[in-house]
Amino acid sequence: MYKVFVNESLLILTNELQDNTNGNLFSLDGDSILMAIDSLAKGRLSEAYIYHPDEEKMLDVFMHKIPVVVAGGGFVTNPKGKVLFIYRNDKWDLPKGKVDKGESIEKAAIREVEEETGVRDLQIEKFLRTTYHVFKRNGEYRLKQVHWFAMYTTYSGKLVGQKDEGIMKVKWKGPKKIKKALENSYFNIRILFENRPISDQQ
Repeated sequence: MYKVFVNESLLILTNELQDNTNGNLFSLDGDSILMAIDSLAKGRLSEAYIYHPDEEKMLDVFMHKIPVVVAGGGFVTNPKGKVLFIYRNDKWDLPKGKVDKGESIEKAAIREVEEETGVRDLQIEKFLRTTYHVFKRNGEYRLKQVHWFAMYTTYSGKLVGQKDEGIMKVKWKGPKKIKKALENSYFNIRILFENRPISDQQ
């Protein structure tokens, strides 16, 4: 099963026929996919399912039906255990961006964190997970596939938001402030924190 976010609604790719789809089950062809995405984007549905019997193939098939933008992002922590956030489009987010041609996803993730926040001396600790969300550009729906990496830095210098990317703030946040930020964030950001207990410490 794969979860694809369309705004704050959920498109589920599944190889199991669901009993509770309530007519929200779509087939894995171009027209049906666009119909499902459009219904979610316009708020006519809050959840939709796309069925394919082969779990290993369904994501590949889906990604051949809609233009894909591959991106890399950073879940960055510092020696105090704080997490690096950016504020853009009135939401708290984590730094990420598109992979350039010929660039590895890891290098793109580090470059994007540096460009969007001003943070340096980044080290990738491990791959976390991949998230998927649909956005619209020039009237066309696209799928953003973001590969997230846990990163660490001892950088303690100035944080500088990339203004031409609409980043208004860059902040290190401890557990208490993380909880508040996630209340005004995206589902695909919240799921990165699912297996990371957040205490009530500052």
